[in-house]
Amino acid sequence: MWGRTGHGTAGLLGERMAEPVTERSARRRPAAGLPESDAALEQDRTPANPAAGHPVPGPPPATAEEMTPQALAAKAAHENFPVALRMLPRTYRRHLMAVYVFARTADDLGDQAPAAVRLALLADLEADVRALYAGLRAPGGASAAPLGHAAAGQAGIGESARAAVAGLRQTVLECEIPIDPFVDLIRANQQDQVVTRYQTFDDLAGYCRLSANPVGRIVLHVFGAYSASRAEQSDHICTGLQLAEHWQDVAEDLRAGRIYVPLDDMAVHGCGEQDLAAPHAGPMVRELMAFEVGRARALIDTGSPLVGTLRGAARAAVAGYVAGGRAALAAIEAADYDVMAVTPRPGKARTVAELVLAYARGR
Repeated sequence: MWGRTGHGTAGLLGERMAEPVTERSARRRPAAGLPESDAALEQDRTPANPAAGHPVPGPPPATAEEMTPQALAAKAAHENFPVALRMLPRTYRRHLMAVYVFARTADDLGDQAPAAVRLALLADLEADVRALYAGLRAPGGASAAPLGHAAAGQAGIGESARAAVAGLRQTVLECEIPIDPFVDLIRANQQDQVVTRYQTFDDLAGYCRLSANPVGRIVLHVFGAYSASRAEQSDHICTGLQLAEHWQDVAEDLRAGRIYVPLDDMAVHGCGEQDLAAPHAGPMVRELMAFEVGRARALIDTGSPLVGTLRGAARAAVAGYVAGGRAALAAIEAADYDVMAVTPRPGKARTVAELVLAYARGR
């Protein structure tokens, strides 16, 4: 998820998993509160129907100027990009930044574009990605003709999105990245527009297969380290990372009308949506979050031997992702699982310590 309410892609490349605060000085926030409209309350009681097509409430719409590739790249420079990624050779950083800009663009279209045109803008983004790949397959690798955008009145945002796709061209060519991961990231943002609840963990894991796992697979391609077995390990890590971010942001997600904690898990632990809207986590919510943290940690640990199969920059980068997830989960634990009152974020020292340990141990 890069600061988006829907948590898809960008955060996994390191924007928000760790912020420059300590575990004990985690940022305070207002109680989440449930939506007040009758329609929103009805949606709270019943899992969303994917066919309904009702946009999910979110932050104020972003402007076209805020969504240009240059603005997004500048934003990344001031955010908490993982230490390991900052130390990579320039070529890798350039490719990862192109992926970041695309993923952040998809996230912002899904969360911060005007709600009425989000699905149209995301459909346009997919059309632009397909046009890019069609152009690369054409004789001479010429770019496809620019597409018209269906979202009326959003020409500026559409141009920014098209520029983000164009910025992928060299990365796709040099790293031989297939189209599927980019389309999956768009699918995750489309799903966020119509699905606001997940009944089972398997349902949530299916969402992570779209929103998180493609990031890890793209990263493996960037480092020339992709294989089927490594992709499987990466999927475990990325799903665990996505879950860690969801557990950090339970209250923030609820304010946006979304709950990622599986409803079945909430029922088993005797929790309702009103419990997630409380100013502090009660005992049952803390037990629920302890269970969910354990599940995310197990997934990261299952995939972490991937680190030991890599060398050099690739090993450092993947160790950084593993470290970020473990440090985030430790921060939740340090907050006694009260994700209602604070957004638990680890300090940089904890994240760096986890990185060194993962790199040295190879897991």
